[in-house]
Amino acid sequence: MLAILSILVLPAFLLFGYLVAVARDTIAGADEPPEFANWGELLKDGFVAIIISLIYSIVPVVVIGGIGAVFLSGGSAVGGDGGGLLAGVGVLSILLLIPIFFLIYYIVPAAISAYADQNAIGAAFSLERLKPVLLSSSYLVAVLSPIIVGVAIQVATAILSITVVGLILVPFLQFYGNIAIFRMFGNAYQKSTNSHTY
Repeated sequence: MLAILSILVLPAFLLFGYLVAVARDTIAGADEPPEFANWGELLKDGFVAIIISLIYSIVPVVVIGGIGAVFLSGGSAVGGDGGGLLAGVGVLSILLLIPIFFLIYYIVPAAISAYADQNAIGAAFSLERLKPVLLSSSYLVAVLSPIIVGVAIQVATAILSITVVGLILVPFLQFYGNIAIFRMFGNAYQKSTNSHTY
C-alpha cells in the first residue's frame, strides 16, 4: 500500500515543487521556466507548498464545517421549531464555506509565491509581505486569469480526449498550462513587491 501511495504522491510533490521553482524564477526576473533538475529541492518545495495550502485550507474548513455540523446535528436531535432554527444556523454556517473557499483560492497563490521568493515558510504567513500583493490589481488579474486558462485547457482536453494520441498529449497540456499559471502568479507577486528581496 505504501509503495502505491509513493508512486502517486512523489510525482505530485515533484510537479508542485517545479511550479514553485517556476514562480521563484519568474519573481527573480527569468524569462524562461527553470530546468526540471535537483529533484531533492523540488520534492522539498512541493511538500512545503502543499503544507502551506493545507494550513490555509484546513483550519477554516474544519472550524466552520464543525460548527455547521454541530448545529445541524443539534437541530435534528432537538426537533420542532428550535431544532429547525438550529439546523438553519448549521446550513448557513456551511454556506459560509463558499466565500471562504474563494478567499483561500485568492490567498494561497500569494503565500506560495512569498515562500518561493524568500525560501522561508514564515514568508507564506507574513501579513506584511502578503498585504501589498493581495491588494494589488495585478495580482487580482493573475488570480482571475487561471480561470480562463483552466477553461481553455478543459476544452482542449475534451477535444484531445477523442483520440488515443490526444489522450497522450493531455497531461503535457495541463502541465504547461500550470506553468503559465504559476508564471502569472510570479509576475504579479514581483510587480506587487517591486523587488526580489526585502
